[in-house]
Amino acid sequence: MTWLFSLLSSFFLGTTPSAVEPPKVRPATLETATLAAGCFWGSEEFFRKVPGVYETRVGYIGGPKKSSYEEVTTGKTGHAEAVEVSFDPTKVTYEELLTLFFKFHDPTTKDRQGNDWGSQYRSAIFVQNETQANAAKALMVKIERSGAWKKPLSTQIAKAKPFYAAEDYHQKYLVKNPGGYDNHYLRNLDFDHQK
Repeated sequence: MTWLFSLLSSFFLGTTPSAVEPPKVRPATLETATLAAGCFWGSEEFFRKVPGVYETRVGYIGGPKKSSYEEVTTGKTGHAEAVEVSFDPTKVTYEELLTLFFKFHDPTTKDRQGNDWGSQYRSAIFVQNETQANAAKALMVKIERSGAWKKPLSTQIAKAKPFYAAEDYHQKYLVKNPGGYDNHYLRNLDFDHQK
């Protein structure tokens, strides 16, 4: 029956049966990391490419209610632009995702990343549980002691609030718009060296 549906779809929709992707089976072991590092377009692009990351969604977190992009960009809603990362902890650890997070954005600038400024562009880790909170605190201490960043970290650690997915046109924005705006880049920083 599935074969027949694929064949009919290819005839009526102009696709080949091989172009129809089967739905992903969501592994039961997935965990969630919710991270804010300025404009969510570039952040999502980094996390999306990590082996062990199952899915990414961009959206808004930290505010009291669902808001639109236009409302969030005023800086008055309390939200931060963030990426919700679903990952398999047997393939990539929470600590590895956090390490990447601290290398592709500047966690020392308060409410600013590149040309984007305002509280909606703050550096923040929204933790799902005490284990994540402890991991985030420990890594931040390690980073401060390493001296890799010359200024103190401004990254906030907060308990995760409801995450509101951004509008569809923001999802996988840089995949849909290659060369689109992105102020994130990977820095060659050594957090293991202690000063």
